Amino acid sequence: MQSASHRLLPDGRRLHLHHGPIDLIVEAQGPAAEVQAARTQAVARFQTVLTELVAELPLLRRAVAGGACPLTGPVARRMWAAVQPHRPAFVTPMAAVAGAVADEVLAALTAGRTLTRAYVNNGGDIALFLAPGAQAWRAGIVVDPADPRSPGALTVRPDMPVRGIATSGRLGRSLSLGIADSVTVLAGTAAEADAAATLIANAVDLPGHPAVARQPAREMQPDSDLGDRPVTTAVGPLAPEDVAAALTAGRHAAEAMRARGLIAAAVLVLDRQVRLVGAPDLLMAPPSPRRLSTPSQREDRIHA
Repeated sequence: MQSASHRLLPDGRRLHLHHGPIDLIVEAQGPAAEVQAARTQAVARFQTVLTELVAELPLLRRAVAGGACPLTGPVARRMWAAVQPHRPAFVTPMAAVAGAVADEVLAALTAGRTLTRAYVNNGGDIALFLAPGAQAWRAGIVVDPADPRSPGALTVRPDMPVRGIATSGRLGRSLSLGIADSVTVLAGTAAEADAAATLIANAVDLPGHPAVARQPAREMQPDSDLGDRPVTTAVGPLAPEDVAAALTAGRHAAEAMRARGLIAAAVLVLDRQVRLVGAPDLLMAPPSPRRLSTPSQREDRIHA
């Protein structure tokens, strides 16, 4: 297996950590000596993250059940803890893998250090650190890379109970059981946000609708933890009332999670319609005039 790598990006602020499928952008802010020590700690912890996960991959791909956590690695245990509250819905720890990796590296980055702000961005699933009184982070949500202004930006302040942001949906990197263009969730940790975003995106759906094409997950990714469950491969034109019905189903799922304290807020997007749950601090941009209908890579940006 290729070894983990790290490099400081040309801006001199952000650290790039890469190992196999894991690709992280890390930034720490504070006194120069503290920032350098934090980077060293993050690099050291990152060296074995992937090998630890691979060692427990068969268990990580199984649906969570009752009882004690069967996993041993710290990242794997973060994943299990994030998805376990969603039982009895079908969910495997893999639903929280990106967020859990971000949380683990952020914990190493900040341990014992005096920093003002920090983040670890794992392909759009983001773990945040904010010292009391620090300037808020703003995270841009991009559903369609051809329209970087869509649909807006989220603000996270130190006084908010949010330290994780994650996005899921059929336009992202992972397979989805639903039809959402994107679902962005704010939660206490990135792993918790990741798991919730996956399940809410699955709930944004129109079961049996003729415009929705599906295929068994295993046919697209032989090692998928979704097995033979049908995942969305394409969505044709939908009537506005169909879009509204799918978003309503997802909103109900998000509201139920918020009522249980599992998430703080969510932003659901489908075909230029948006639903908000939990009143997130969201700056909305005008919608793109063209329909978001083809799969594309979604990316989150984070800045002051």
